[in-house]
Amino acid sequence: MHSNDVHKDKAIIAALETPDQPSDLSELAALVEAAGAEVVGEVVQSRNRPHPATYFGKGKVVEIAALVAATEATLLVVDSELTPSQIRNLEEEIEVQVLDRTQLIIDIFAQRARTYEGRLQVEIAQLSYALPRLTGRGTEMSRLGAGIGTRGPGESKLEYDRRRIRERIRELRKEVADIKRHRALLRAGRVRRGYPLVSLVGYTNAGKSTLLNALTNADIFVADMLFATLDPTTRVLDLPDGQQVAITDTVGFISRLPHMLVDAFHATLEEVKESDLLIHVVDAANPNLYEQIDSVQAVLSELKAADKPQIIAYNKADLLPYPDAFMPPISEHPWVMVSAISGQGLDKLRQLIAENLPNAPKRVTYFLPHDRGEVVSWLHNHGEVIQQDYEAAGVRLVVDLRPALIRQVSKQFAVQPLEGVAEIEDAE
Repeated sequence: MHSNDVHKDKAIIAALETPDQPSDLSELAALVEAAGAEVVGEVVQSRNRPHPATYFGKGKVVEIAALVAATEATLLVVDSELTPSQIRNLEEEIEVQVLDRTQLIIDIFAQRARTYEGRLQVEIAQLSYALPRLTGRGTEMSRLGAGIGTRGPGESKLEYDRRRIRERIRELRKEVADIKRHRALLRAGRVRRGYPLVSLVGYTNAGKSTLLNALTNADIFVADMLFATLDPTTRVLDLPDGQQVAITDTVGFISRLPHMLVDAFHATLEEVKESDLLIHVVDAANPNLYEQIDSVQAVLSELKAADKPQIIAYNKADLLPYPDAFMPPISEHPWVMVSAISGQGLDKLRQLIAENLPNAPKRVTYFLPHDRGEVVSWLHNHGEVIQQDYEAAGVRLVVDLRPALIRQVSKQFAVQPLEGVAEIEDAE
């Protein structure tokens, strides 16, 4: 339910603490609040393994039921993925709706997705989650459309059967594939125009959208809540050496991001996979920053993007009492302290981007006979011509080109640079 609704769900949040999974309900509380509910109680049980029938032990279930009654809670949110039978059994015992972590996150995605692509991918995730949870007449699907955990795009009021759900998922995936091809064309266009691709990645609510606004004066929706941004927004950023990059804001990561969401948002995260450089934005003021950094790197590994060049931008320096005393975790990547609010460190970040682009343009010289006008036109369209001199035998051009385009000139036109490849000189 949206936060501006008159009625807010009251939620009890609960977690199981096992030897290999310590509990921390702070993130779950933030997720519940992002979904528009109010946290009115917390329950943690230490247990070696989940109870197969009710996830929590019988005594703890009785305790949760009593807390639900005392707080007039309307919802129990569990910080794990539950089996369909565990959800049903818990609902029978405590007599309120039970939501697991996966369904809660999908619900937040349903609220935040603002583009057609985002809504398609949310529906894929919802249907994929619901499919194994269907009972006889599809009652799980009939819950879509009301409050938290029941929202959904598409024909949410119908009782789908499994066959129709699978057909709908296939249709949605085909549409997403079409969008993916369109996005690839857009990326190719940016590459042809000479724009290296840079993506902002980071834990949700680390300040990526605010940072992109500060760097590019873009007008992007910003909110101090988890998953404020789901759909990528791309802008052009001018760097100190005069070159331009396409920089993209992406969906925030969280720990234990449901795999079905990684799959469903594959096209959204395609920008990350295709980027030349990643800027990992970290909330320097968050006490759990080490865990959040690890979570982001884990998702990047899943996307096969962990080996890409990275810059670590420790954001929210304005919230640190002693920013000069901040000691970042040891990392192989260059880093900078920034504040998207005050502007601290933004010039240094721009400089780091220019210095760490693996495909930064190179300055090369070509000499072309007068009858090779098509090559001259191509160089003007795909690179930045710094100098062009006409001589008796032809035209001499000094051009800034990305390495891939230098190779393309050689392959497509059988033309080699005259003086080899030289680094672009730093702008004074």
